[in-house]
Amino acid sequence: MPRLPVPSSSLPEETAQAFLVNERMNQLVLQYLDPRAWRAKLPGQKARTIADIFAHVHNIRRKWLRLSAPYIKLPAPLDRRRCAPKQARAALAESALRCAEMLAEALDPLREGQGFLRDGWARPWKPGVAMFAYMIVHEAHHRGQACMLAHQLGYKLPGPAGYGLWGWEKLYKDCGFKVAAVPRAESRSDKRKKNAR
Repeated sequence: MPRLPVPSSSLPEETAQAFLVNERMNQLVLQYLDPRAWRAKLPGQKARTIADIFAHVHNIRRKWLRLSAPYIKLPAPLDRRRCAPKQARAALAESALRCAEMLAEALDPLREGQGFLRDGWARPWKPGVAMFAYMIVHEAHHRGQACMLAHQLGYKLPGPAGYGLWGWEKLYKDCGFKVAAVPRAESRSDKRKKNAR
């Protein structure tokens, strides 16, 4: 997966890195997804397949880039009917990197951004935390749909994917980043141990 510089106190950089950690979660789901679940459908349902869901996530990112950062080169679209998991993983990695670039530039206080357009009919938003939150929530919603659909189809994701989505420090490390930690305050038991010596 592409890597950005080591985290600093820069909100634009840290936001871009957090978006790439979000992408690491997508990659984790796809890594552990049973291939039989990719195009499977629930009996009697006219819902999206997991292939449809991840193609949608990638193609929506393309829309955000096209509308909000037209100067950034667009990755190729994904055809939900033809893409394979390997193609989806590569496309998602590429569009995540481009979206991280858009976020870093949009949140840079020294840059005058044109705003964030989530859709052609929507009014532009001022680039900021709401833009980032919208992007993350959109992806988490669809990632949850994919995980639930796999489970309903009988292809439940194994433990490393399920609990791996919550291993924040590991996800950051996997991306080559470091979570900016605050020094731990000394607990009462630490103080007692120290005083007992």
